Amino acid sequence: MSNRSKTLYIGITGRFTLRVFQHKTGVFKGFTSRYRMDRLVYWEKFKRVNDAIAREKQLKGWTRIKKIQLIVGMNPTWANLAEGWFPELKEKENA
Repeated sequence: MSNRSKTLYIGITGRFTLRVFQHKTGVFKGFTSRYRMDRLVYWEKFKRVNDAIAREKQLKGWTRIKKIQLIVGMNPTWANLAEGWFPELKEKENA
C-alpha cells in the first residue's frame, strides 16, 4: 500500500479485498490511517501463509530504492490498482 506521497506499507492478509477496504477507510488507528495508506500499488499472491510471511519479512528488509524498483516493475505509473473496487467510497469522497 502507498499514499499520494509514496510512503510505503507492506503487510499480509488472508482477506485481500477486505484489507484494502480497511486501508482506504482508515478503520485501524496507527501508521496506515495516520499516513493515509489508501492506494494499492503492488501485490503478490501466495498459496501458503508461511511463504507470504517469509516474503513480507524479505521485503521489509529491503532498501526503499529496491522496493520502489519492484513496484515500478509491475506498476510504472504507481496507479491505484484498486481503483473502482469500492464505488460507495467515491460518493463519500465527493460529498
